[in-house]
Amino acid sequence: MVVYKWTAKEGQSETLKGIYREVSQQMEDNEPDAKHVECYFDETSSTLVVMDLFANASAVGFHLGTTAAGHFENLLSIANPGEFLFCGEIPEEMKQAALGMGLKATFAPRVFGFQRG
Repeated sequence: MVVYKWTAKEGQSETLKGIYREVSQQMEDNEPDAKHVECYFDETSSTLVVMDLFANASAVGFHLGTTAAGHFENLLSIANPGEFLFCGEIPEEMKQAALGMGLKATFAPRVFGFQRG
């Protein structure tokens, strides 16, 4: 799972939401191991909060190399990235790729929790 946020630059809130509608649709259409995407928007701070749930680390890598890579430059031109929280087991090469993109990233393996049926 990856949880992260983008804060839109002045006057770019609708553009940011539009890009993420596109990202979400592309993930649904082209990334079978992207299992769940949720986007939330705080109007007071122009902040989009995103939660992406992937089947495994390979799916995260596929996403970073395809859909994410295709939108990253446009996003940087209209929004400021916040911290990216990578939750679960992330291989070292993916950590380096995320850091190489200039992301402020935290990598946290799962330690405990529960899930209801």
